[in-house]
Amino acid sequence: MTTYKTRLLPVAMRAELKAPLGRLLTGEPSETVTKLRDMLLNLEPPSFAVVGDFTTKNILEAGLEPNICIIDHRVMRTDVGPMDHGDRRILNAPNPAGTIDGKAWEALKAAVTLKSRVSVIVEGEEDLLVLPLIALMSPGSLIVYGQPREGMVVVEVSEEMKRWAEDFMARMEEGSN
Repeated sequence: MTTYKTRLLPVAMRAELKAPLGRLLTGEPSETVTKLRDMLLNLEPPSFAVVGDFTTKNILEAGLEPNICIIDHRVMRTDVGPMDHGDRRILNAPNPAGTIDGKAWEALKAAVTLKSRVSVIVEGEEDLLVLPLIALMSPGSLIVYGQPREGMVVVEVSEEMKRWAEDFMARMEEGSN
């Protein structure tokens, strides 16, 4: 079994993540979810993941069913109550802010392997987990995350995007597992 090393995001690399990693869908949640629904119908991705509580809540309420949801019970660093995951399988993972924890990475790998109806509940912060998800998911998959005060970002996983994510994570500082 692969043991994933914990990675820490240096302050100098933060600016590289400010721009959306994929297509930015702007507008109110009802508008962005409609645009996402159209993309899902057109692209028929092999897998679909969502990162972030606000985005996950809006997508689930719209009746869309991501294979993987990654949440931390926080929206813009403010605690929010737990959400109803229905009959989704729940995996828990630690992931401190500014980190990709090795245990969180393992939980993502398990979620990707399970392929359907999994929620990963993060103790800490889920933002950076988009990066290992890109590396783990198959090409053609979609990963959606929120862009605060703008809308949602849809990342289409490609071999090029996977290489970029792996390179970015390799440049992060190594933490202790």
